[in-house]
Amino acid sequence: MKNLTLFAFLLIVSISLCAQNNPNMTTTLPYREIPAYPESYSAESVAARMIDGLGFRFYWATEGLRPEDLAFRPSPEARTTEETIDHILGLSTMILNAMKNQINVRSGEETSSLSFEVKRKKTLEILKEASDLLKQEGTKLEDHKIMSQFGANKSEWPFWNLINGPISDALWHVGQVVTFRRSSGNPFNSKANVLTGKVRE
Repeated sequence: MKNLTLFAFLLIVSISLCAQNNPNMTTTLPYREIPAYPESYSAESVAARMIDGLGFRFYWATEGLRPEDLAFRPSPEARTTEETIDHILGLSTMILNAMKNQINVRSGEETSSLSFEVKRKKTLEILKEASDLLKQEGTKLEDHKIMSQFGANKSEWPFWNLINGPISDALWHVGQVVTFRRSSGNPFNSKANVLTGKVRE
């Protein structure tokens, strides 16, 4: 019995360590489908829904990307698909920082050295956290701002600019990823329905 308990313990530890060191292991990522919408409308719930829509689109835009898809660029001057994903991660970080009232002191793209799988996971988790913060009772959009500091230069913008800035910009770039992957021969999964936020069987 003691040997069986020891074996079970070692197996759990081994699986845990393997999952930490191997981002390719199957994990449950947010936004495979959009969560159910609330019964009533508020400015905060609508903003959260916009982020949920972004998360759903990003999930399926990046699902199943191959190395050749990540390396694709439509012209020598354009970003590659993976560089575009780096930018989306940076924009997502700005969205979350606004919800936490934290200052952006970097571009957000310094994570480009991470593997694609880690960047994808981080982006989805960041968007989910930002959406969840918007849904918390007592949250008011006017209390959250984009704050940036690069060197001695400090800037501050209201939540309005978060909508027409990082949120809209990220949606734009997710559309680019969808277009790029079609061009590299690996189109977006047509079963992902962006209207319903569900996946057709």
